[in-house]
Amino acid sequence: MAERRSPAAAFAGRFEAASASGALKLAEIPFLAHVNVRVDPASQAAEEVGAALGVPLPTEPCTAARAGDLTVAWLGPDEWLVIGPEGFRSELLRKAVDGGQGSVVDVSAQRTTLLVAGPKARDLLSHGCAIDLHPSVFGPGGCAQTTLARTQVVLLPREDGYLVLVRSSFAAYLSEWLLDAATEYLR
Repeated sequence: MAERRSPAAAFAGRFEAASASGALKLAEIPFLAHVNVRVDPASQAAEEVGAALGVPLPTEPCTAARAGDLTVAWLGPDEWLVIGPEGFRSELLRKAVDGGQGSVVDVSAQRTTLLVAGPKARDLLSHGCAIDLHPSVFGPGGCAQTTLARTQVVLLPREDGYLVLVRSSFAAYLSEWLLDAATEYLR
């Protein structure tokens, strides 16, 4: 059986080298679970999904909620992305929307997660992202579907930086772009 390889595995050594200065921390957080949930936010099913997650589905645009090691990001009026540890089992979510009240789809193979953290993280991302990343506007508890270096991503700000959820097929391109843009901070 072949060993599993994450979409940005080839960049691990270069990410580590770029992180050595302390100005930035670049890394892939591979194999996180990504589960897309579609449900009417006013329905009983939405309440049951929230109960199964341990946190109500956020209903304010561009927000995210956390419960332990799970993050629930608002993607649209009736759509959320649940991000959790590898092996997160979505059966309870499926049971909550059973009967055609919504859908739960595991999309883990579709994306990988990159971490961009450190004192220069916002500066680095600002080179390729048109949204205002200042913490007073886009801080922890926020989320945005946007483009970074012409690549569609979901950005999740954290206290120490940002999670960048990128499609697997664009992970190498975005990793190269991040490393190239980071050279300014490595001198």
